[in-house]
This record gives sequence, C-alpha cells and structure tokens, in this order.
Amino acid sequence: MRIQDVIAELPSAPQSTSGRLRVAYVMSRFPKITETFILYELLELERSDVSVEIFPLLREKATVVHPEAQRLMPRVRFLPMLSRDILGAALRRLRHDPWCMLCALAEVLWGTRGSANFLFGALGIFLKTVKMAEDMERLGVTHIHAHFASHPTLAALIVHRLTGIPFSFTAHGSDIHIDQTMFEAKLRAARFAVTVCRYNVDFLAEHCGDWVCDKLRVVHTGTDPDSFPYAPPAERAGRPFTILCVGALREVKGHHVLIEACALLRARGVDLQCRLIGEGELQRTLEQQIHEAGLWERVHLLGARPRAEVAAEMRAADAVLLPSILGRRGDREGIPVALMEAMATGRPVVSSRQSGIPELVEDGVEGLLCPPGDPVALADALERLAGDAELCRRMGVAGRETILRGFDMRVSARTLALMLNDGGRSR
Repeated sequence: MRIQDVIAELPSAPQSTSGRLRVAYVMSRFPKITETFILYELLELERSDVSVEIFPLLREKATVVHPEAQRLMPRVRFLPMLSRDILGAALRRLRHDPWCMLCALAEVLWGTRGSANFLFGALGIFLKTVKMAEDMERLGVTHIHAHFASHPTLAALIVHRLTGIPFSFTAHGSDIHIDQTMFEAKLRAARFAVTVCRYNVDFLAEHCGDWVCDKLRVVHTGTDPDSFPYAPPAERAGRPFTILCVGALREVKGHHVLIEACALLRARGVDLQCRLIGEGELQRTLEQQIHEAGLWERVHLLGARPRAEVAAEMRAADAVLLPSILGRRGDREGIPVALMEAMATGRPVVSSRQSGIPELVEDGVEGLLCPPGDPVALADALERLAGDAELCRRMGVAGRETILRGFDMRVSARTLALMLNDGGRSR
C-alpha cells in the first residue's frame, strides 16, 4: 500500500468541547527578539478570544527579551531533543497506532531525502513532535498554526498525521526562497496557508504551480500603531542628520551596503549619525568595516533592544533605512516589520526595490527605494532626504496613513482569527 493511501485513513480532527478555538502555535525558537510579529500576533489572537498554546522547537538563548515574551515564559512548552517523557510518548504512540506513526515517519524521511538540512532536521525533531502530539491532544488543541514553512510546519504536519488535528502555517521569506523541500506536501495537507506578501505567492506559483494560489492567503504581519505612535519630526538646526537601521546582523539585511553609503556621504560633506539596532553573526565583520572606513564616530552598533527602546530610537531618528539584498543562498526579505514600525512613527524610509518591499513602500510616496546592493543609490537617497525636511515630513505622514490602512497588526490578527475559525475561507 502506498503512503498516500494510508494518509487518507489517518486520524480525523478532534472536536472542541467548549466551542472556543484552541490553537497550538509552533515556531522555530522562543523567545526570539527579532520575531515580534509572532509574539504580538499570538497576543492579539488571545484578545480575539482564541486560546493559544506555545510549542517552540528550541529555546532561544536570548540576551534581550521583550517584556511581553517574558510574561509568557511560564506558559511556553519547551521540550528537549530527547528525554524519558519523549521516549515514553513514542512508545505509547507505537503501541496505540504503530502503522500511523511509521507511515508518518516514512513520509517525512522520503519527502526530505533530497535535502540534508531538512532530513537531519526531521530526524532531530520527530520524537519530540510525537510528544507534542500527545500534549496537544491532552490540552484539547483544535488547530495548529506554524510560523515559517520549514521545520515548524514540518512539525505541524507530523502532528496532523498522528492526530488529525488540522493545521495551517505562515510563510515569510527565506523559509520558502532557499529550499522548497516538502513545501507541496505541507501545503496540500494544510487547511490553508498564509504568506506576508503577494511576491511570495507569485514566487511559489512559479516554483510549484498555479494551484498554490487556491490555498495561499496574503495577510500582512503588520505592526501596532499604538506602540509606534506618530511623532512629528524634530527640528534639525545645528545637529547631524540621524538615520536608524533596525535588523538582525545577517547578510540579507545589507548592513555592509549601508556602511559603504555612509562613507560616501561623509566624503560628500553630509553631517550624519547612523545607529544600528540588532545582533547577529556579522557583528565582528561590520565592526571591522566601520573601523576600516574611519566611521567609528558616525556609525554605532547598539545591539539588540526591546520594543520600547526601538520605538524611542525611531522617534529620535530623521529617517529609517533597511538596505535589504539577495543573499548568496537565495534568501531575501518578505516585508520587513522594521519598515512598518518606522512608517507608523512617521519617519521616511529608505529601502531596496526587492521582494515584497514595494508592496509596502511606494517609491517617492512613503520613502525612497533603491536597487539592492547599490551604495551610491543609497547615499543619493539619504542625501536627498537630509536636504529636504518638508519631503521627510510628507513621506512620514503618508507612511503613517499606509500603516493604518493596510498594515495594522490588530486587523491582521483578527483576519487570521477568522480564517482559523472558518478553515481559511476568509479572504
């Protein structure tokens, strides 16, 4: 018998006894400072009367934690890679329904055979996911939602195969752009899937076929306009033009291009200060680049910061930029939340004409868009803003209006709640 035939006979979804939707959220790591879109989405879902259980695959060793995430920590269900409880859950599942468990394992191993990353990741999480399935059944979970189409969605698929609990997932950026291993199987098995921009739908349709459009919904992650209130730009008389960049110190964010642009602006005589919020594997490389360019008095690496401090830095900035690029592995942004936060604050933004960013920023309206990886174009855009306070003000006002109209996190979360309740039929 084929695995596909067995899948059709696997357990059906449990029914809620209370009538209230009880959702298990699965993500790669928690609490992760850069993934505010997950944290505040699940908090907003709870305000919409959705009960949320949190199942990260790994516990993040965070140096900075958002206060809201810290308050959730007692409720988060962290599991080790292997333990007596995990082995016990696997043995109980084998005794209860060995065929179902073995078929789920076979499907995962066969589906990931062409990707070492997915294959070893699947082997690493499989037994843990069996324990998750047991815990979700005990808690009365009625739906699973995974963030990122990679291993978190693979975990949701395994739980679905073992229990019949329906699942959905949100695809963001690099989780679909680099490697589409098992994406088709995940999407076909999911009740529905969400992605953060239209660019991703077109990308997946090109790689997997037009049928994906029937199951994919575009729901912007958004930001909370109340946490990033509009702030009129400060007078600039006698002080440097201050630019802010918020993002993990990873290749795809393009920080090295920003530093090159700052060197060009200094050579042109533009008085500026650049502040970078974020941490990551490129910190030492960027520190060296700043030192070699003689920019240590103009470009400052601030490390990770909690949300309130990010908001304060945005209010103090004249412009916010994120020079996103295409990574060497093919990774790229979806729509960066940091740009949404800046626009909510009323700051003009400078970014790249790439992936989903033009769906948020119209060049010349809310900000300026440049070709990815072009430090001269980036310097030109920043110099233009530095010399035109009225243009900065107009763009800031337009950016705030764009966020309120189409990128309000509260509206996005309520849209997702409706989709969770009606199986993704809401558009």
